Amino acid sequence: MGSSDAASETDAPAPATVSPRKIIHVDMDAFYASVEQRDNPELRGKPVAVGGSAARGVVAAASYEARAFGVRSAMPSVTARRKCPDLLFVRPRFEVYRAVSAEIRAIFAEFTDLIEPLSLDEAYLDVTLNKRGIDLATDVARQIRARIRAETGLSASAGISYCKFLAKMASSLNKPDGQAVIPPARGAAFVATLPVRKFHGVGPATATRMESLGILTGADLRARDLPFLRAHFGKSGQWYHDIARGIDTRPVEPNRPRKSIGTENTFSQDIISHDAARRELARLVARVWQQAAAKGLRGRTVTLKVKFADFRQITRSLTRSHPFQSEPALRETAEALLAPLFPPHLGIRLLGITLSTLQEGASRAGHAQDGQLPLF
Repeated sequence: MGSSDAASETDAPAPATVSPRKIIHVDMDAFYASVEQRDNPELRGKPVAVGGSAARGVVAAASYEARAFGVRSAMPSVTARRKCPDLLFVRPRFEVYRAVSAEIRAIFAEFTDLIEPLSLDEAYLDVTLNKRGIDLATDVARQIRARIRAETGLSASAGISYCKFLAKMASSLNKPDGQAVIPPARGAAFVATLPVRKFHGVGPATATRMESLGILTGADLRARDLPFLRAHFGKSGQWYHDIARGIDTRPVEPNRPRKSIGTENTFSQDIISHDAARRELARLVARVWQQAAAKGLRGRTVTLKVKFADFRQITRSLTRSHPFQSEPALRETAEALLAPLFPPHLGIRLLGITLSTLQEGASRAGHAQDGQLPLF
């Protein structure tokens, strides 16, 4: 679709419990693939998959030409190749993507300091009181998208609304290279027509559970009272109750704490040997530890991810009472999670390690060492 707005802004009041914010969700269009097509003219106009290979791995990103064949991110490469025989696989260049992302965030900073990055290619911006003094958030979004195009040669889409949930949903309405507005007067009505499977933050398992309860759309969700939602969805029941009514009071958080640090590797040949798996695991642990140390973070939870040759995936986690303070200690715990899986029933095609329950505090004097309880 084109660069037109889905609606115009209005002075209609937001729901009573929602602050009158002006929030933009900016989402780069097929970011990794678009960068590759920008930098390599031979890839332009062709179906491109970043990541994986023709025989192994998974697709990290797909160009719009590839998406026309049904190729999607997180899809096994072999499946992507079947859907699109002419698909071109490109190795990812994360250092380039990070550099371009930094350029884009610098553009955001020209308009507001209230920026909440979600990943390299998307972010929330609160432009209620923007640096340019622009009245309409739609105009701010247009200027940001134009600057991104001029500075990077890439296109971005934007969603504009009075809350984060609806801004996120709106950014996909006119992709690529477009923007859409969900004004306060239309918030609840928009959610009512939306299938729960398309709700941001509602995963496939939760959507299936909702559908088993007869909840297929936002209108169905709104028809269920809070006690019912709490009984079936616990603490999340309040969130579902609110978004069904177009209510989301979460602020844009510029210093949102990082929740986890992780890495994974898909192998060119399946791993059967325990020793080979331990060697690969050690490399992953070292990479995670270096990232955590660079950011001055420590974590209490380690999660092992294993994908077998038949694409079945499992995870194993352990949470300690105090953070890991050394790479050997993290590696030892990861190996303890790995050991019970051997001998495996099938070869292992992927291993991953994630460190979470993070807190600030690189190793320094006064910190408890691994194996020692803190004295105070």
